[in-house]
Amino acid sequence: MTRVLVLQGPNLNLVGTREPEIYGYETLDEIHAGIRARAAQLGLAVDFFQSNHEGALIDRLHRRDFDVAVVNAGGLTHTSVALRDALVAVQRPFVEVHLSDPSKREAFRKVNFLHDIATESIVGQGARGYHLALESIARRIGGGS
Repeated sequence: MTRVLVLQGPNLNLVGTREPEIYGYETLDEIHAGIRARAAQLGLAVDFFQSNHEGALIDRLHRRDFDVAVVNAGGLTHTSVALRDALVAVQRPFVEVHLSDPSKREAFRKVNFLHDIATESIVGQGARGYHLALESIARRIGGGS
């Protein structure tokens, strides 16, 4: 069974209450419950990790106990060469997901250190973006619909 790590960056623990007009009203726990259900339908094993600390995210990646990742790096998308380096170093494919579309927001969000190394980027789809990422992973491994 393909093991999927869903890696959530800084401030995503506040989803549902933080700027809901941008990020939606679902909490991170509710989003994860939906991801868990969709992953089961697709025959994917899923594990979740969220941290507000860059080093903790990097340490989690270094465990390499997953086959593919779904990564919402939050603000670190625009600032973290270290997270980019870790994603390259662990030699695992990943799908980048953002609840909003950073390219349509503040100018500083147009910088993206992950886009060119991601297998795919899914932006502006809200929580549905995670499901689209899982479906893409399932198609790539020849499973699920």
